[in-house]
Amino acid sequence: MVEELTPEEVNERVRDGDVRVIDTRPAAQYEQGHIPGAINVPLGDLPSMVPDIEWDDTDVVCACPVGQSSKQAAMLIQSYEDVEDDVLVASMAGGYEEWDFELETDAPADA
Repeated sequence: MVEELTPEEVNERVRDGDVRVIDTRPAAQYEQGHIPGAINVPLGDLPSMVPDIEWDDTDVVCACPVGQSSKQAAMLIQSYEDVEDDVLVASMAGGYEEWDFELETDAPADA
């Protein structure tokens, strides 16, 4: 069972700087706007990229369009041996569809 955090809880933890957000959407969607500081790891790439991510003792929240595939991503990350047992790995309930807070874009500053 994957724990879920509400978008409000995720926003608060992002502001506090005590969570790592893994955005599982395709790169094009990520570039249009994402949770500030989120790392883009499309769901299809996640199994091969999990070993390359530096896992520390920071909690992780996975985010996707509607909060379904992020549960799969969280389960995969939880099962990875380099993720400590006391690290929370959660899914954002409702996904980006429920996110009502500021989004960050990767657009060039002079665009």
